[in-house]
Amino acid sequence: MRTRAPSLRRLSLRARLLLIGVAGVAVALALGSAALYGVLVVTVNHTIDAEARASAADVVALVDSGRLSSPIPVAGAQVVQVVDGSGRVVSASVNADRLTPLLRPAELRQALAGQTTEVPGARAGVNGPLRVVAVRAGPAATPVSVVVALQVGDVTQSQRVLLRTLVLTYPLLLLVLAAIAWRVIGSALRPVEELRAGAERISGSGHDERLPVPASADEIHALALTLNTMLDRLDAARERQRGFVADAAHELRSPLASMRTQLEVAERLGEGGELPAELLVDVARLTRLVEDLLLLARVDSSVAPPQQDAFDVVALLTEVADRYAGSRVPVSVAPGAGPVPVRGDREELRRALTNLVDNAVRHARSRVLLAATAPAGATVLTVTDDGPGIPEALRENVFERFTRLDDARDRDAGGTGLGLAIVRELVRRSGGTVRLLDADPPPGLRVEVRFPHAR
Repeated sequence: MRTRAPSLRRLSLRARLLLIGVAGVAVALALGSAALYGVLVVTVNHTIDAEARASAADVVALVDSGRLSSPIPVAGAQVVQVVDGSGRVVSASVNADRLTPLLRPAELRQALAGQTTEVPGARAGVNGPLRVVAVRAGPAATPVSVVVALQVGDVTQSQRVLLRTLVLTYPLLLLVLAAIAWRVIGSALRPVEELRAGAERISGSGHDERLPVPASADEIHALALTLNTMLDRLDAARERQRGFVADAAHELRSPLASMRTQLEVAERLGEGGELPAELLVDVARLTRLVEDLLLLARVDSSVAPPQQDAFDVVALLTEVADRYAGSRVPVSVAPGAGPVPVRGDREELRRALTNLVDNAVRHARSRVLLAATAPAGATVLTVTDDGPGIPEALRENVFERFTRLDDARDRDAGGTGLGLAIVRELVRRSGGTVRLLDADPPPGLRVEVRFPHAR
């Protein structure tokens, strides 16, 4: 089975920008290097041809004026021959062959047509190739051809060295540019990473912090200002929502207390038959709901961290278990556990454990077991029941507010739908986490509350 290459979308923005930039630079460097090499080759060849044609023009002038000498005087390492129409060498320079023409008949025709020709240097007894030009001279009745050749071995070798240098330095230059681009892109994206880290910190802490605004007056500066403005509006809306919930819950406490008192009096006096007892159940449930709403509103609006005290959590588990001495199923603490330290708000942790035990007692078949352990680097509290449990797909949903599963919808015995939400908020305030697991052995549910180890 073939595996597909990872998509560019899976790479970080920094990596994608680097790939795009390096690819563009690579294409530009390749085109620039090819253009540079081509221009240099054309320019050098044109210079050599111009020098050869200038020398040929001087020899043509000697032929036309009848002053052609033998040997032909030349400058440098030029090879000059004057060839008649029959292919015989009429005159030549000192370093040229006086018997064999430098160019074959076909090559001579191409050179006379204006094409520059390269031939092996062995024809003139030299190393390296020769670049040859040819022009016509003399009267029309007895024309001759002036052939001028220049050694280009050193030039060809220089061109090869240049090409090899370009090919070898190309990847090294790309690596250097990629390293520089990686640093530059990282510096340019550092404000974005600071915004991301600030947003994560704000979402994790819930405090009224704001994103850092970079000093540069660019798009990231404008983005940070816009996001901070949005956070201001969200905080204002959240405060209005918290205030509404707190005010509504507070205003409901007095009429509910009055209703409960009147129903209890009516029940005691025997008025209304069974109606007061039935209504008292609903009033008690509404009272619990109001108290839970007030607690959540208080936790949501609290900016100050909870009181952090170190205490023995096993003693707290024992206190909580003693409150359920007459409950539907027995609640016990696992035996043999020594003192287990934990750091947090004792009262908030007590409320969280009480909510967990309430849920466990409501759904357990025969028992509820509390335990505390201290593995390396953590303190773990567990509340285990042998009830029907919660499907794994729904375990995260039950921590949302007003979430109640189908088997907990009994209006008389069911909860308010806020118990586990309160547990998560209270545990989070003390730096802990809570999760739901399968009981061991099954069936049942095990709630695990984990805190950092208290030193």
